[in-house]
Amino acid sequence: MQFKVTQKNTRQTPRKVRLVANAIKNLPLEQAIKQLAVMDRRATVVMLKTIKQAIANAKNNHGVDADKLSIKEILVNGGPVYKRFNPVSRGRAHSILKRTSHITVTLEEKIEKKVEEDVKVEKKTEVKKVADKKVEKKTTTKKAAPKKATVKKTTKK
Repeated sequence: MQFKVTQKNTRQTPRKVRLVANAIKNLPLEQAIKQLAVMDRRATVVMLKTIKQAIANAKNNHGVDADKLSIKEILVNGGPVYKRFNPVSRGRAHSILKRTSHITVTLEEKIEKKVEEDVKVEKKTEVKKVADKKVEKKTTTKKAAPKKATVKKTTKK
């Protein structure tokens, strides 16, 4: 089962939040939380809150144990952009873009090992059945295509 949590309109640029998200994307859940606690970035606070919220939803709403959860994906998309200006000389203005981001964390429940072992046993029996049957390999030879002769055309000047 998958548990999806979205944090919208975070007042941080998506580029800076993606740096944190990519650092913890492939880590186990416990190790990802420890890594976030050590990192010295402002985006880690929001990322940690979002992951903890996903874990709380899984526990309270579905009764899933936190040990059985793993990170499936973390998406960081751009949100609305606040446009401001900075007045400069000669009555001109420079634009300032205050970017926001949407963070989506998807957790998934780990599959139990017993199910995986049953699947492995089934695959081994199928391999043995195939090994009992004699499989004849047919060899095919490809004939090379004849090369076309190139003829140069000459024109008189």
